[in-house]
Amino acid sequence: MANIIIDLKGISKSYDGKDALKDINLYIRENEFITLLGPSGCGKTTTLRIIGGFEYPDSGDLFFAGKKIK
Repeated sequence: MANIIIDLKGISKSYDGKDALKDINLYIRENEFITLLGPSGCGKTTTLRIIGGFEYPDSGDLFFAGKKIK
């Protein structure tokens, strides 16, 4: 089984008091291909921006290869 390379634990993010993400948990294994599907405004882009380091979550933890990212 491949190692977990990206791990989101309890991620929450809000804009102007409205939740974009609330207590999201997601892990992606090494060499795994995933897609994020959902309706407009459900948090797909916010999730990817947090994973990419373009935004920071309001709460929760993000790990890359087992190391916590600030």
